[in-house]
Amino acid sequence: MQSQVSERYEALKTILAEMGEIVVGFSGGVDSTLLAKVASDVLGDKCLAVVGESEAFPEGEIRSALEIAEVLGIRTLTVSTHELENPNFSTNTPNRCYHCKNELFGKLQEIAKEQGIRWVADGSNADDAGDYRPGMKAAAELGVRSPLREANFTKSDIREVAQHLNLPNWDKPSYACLSSRFPYGTTITRELLGMVDKAEAYIKTLGFRQLRVRHYGPTLKIEVEKPDLVRIIELSDQIVTQMKSIGYTYVTLDLEGFRSGKLNDILRK
Repeated sequence: MQSQVSERYEALKTILAEMGEIVVGFSGGVDSTLLAKVASDVLGDKCLAVVGESEAFPEGEIRSALEIAEVLGIRTLTVSTHELENPNFSTNTPNRCYHCKNELFGKLQEIAKEQGIRWVADGSNADDAGDYRPGMKAAAELGVRSPLREANFTKSDIREVAQHLNLPNWDKPSYACLSSRFPYGTTITRELLGMVDKAEAYIKTLGFRQLRVRHYGPTLKIEVEKPDLVRIIELSDQIVTQMKSIGYTYVTLDLEGFRSGKLNDILRK
């Protein structure tokens, strides 16, 4: 590891040791996996990773998270969350993520209290400050800590340490819950979440790793990384056929390519 990254890794272990006990919000992404793995190494059974079983999170991702935790020997629980029952979430206002995280972190706080654990933590890192993330406000209000951010870990630092530790998902593409596929103001329902989940799952079977589909009523917009644009056009006939079978009338391609948080552009304007 680079010396600066090694220093941040040591700082992370020191922070976790000082915390003494921790409940980690665990999604199976590289950020929360690194945090849970290091916390488990430092704290043993005083680290508990909790996977939120959300309607806005694909079942395949939940299953993958549990498998990763098992492989790494991390103590794990699951908890069900019910964001769609909250109209502040389902009506999809710009602070939707606040209500989602408030639900999740509230559940984690309950588990921490039951387990006699003082701290709840998430996998936020230093790079997360560069985007609109109302969920971070919910975390702050509930006293949730972000040890990776406290140790000044960037996303590239996280991947470097995760690779050094041989974590199986060190190069896993970034992922966000399915609710981020809908422009603000579009009401989120179980049916629509199922549509975008099926659309993304199919495109992944074609070998595309980093992608998003965006739901605009009858129109689906596909985002892949720029090097993949030519290939997805080559496969356009079968993709269009499949997307229409899911329920979309029009299928389009975003020529700008994949970019995380793209639907927040309207807020910046």
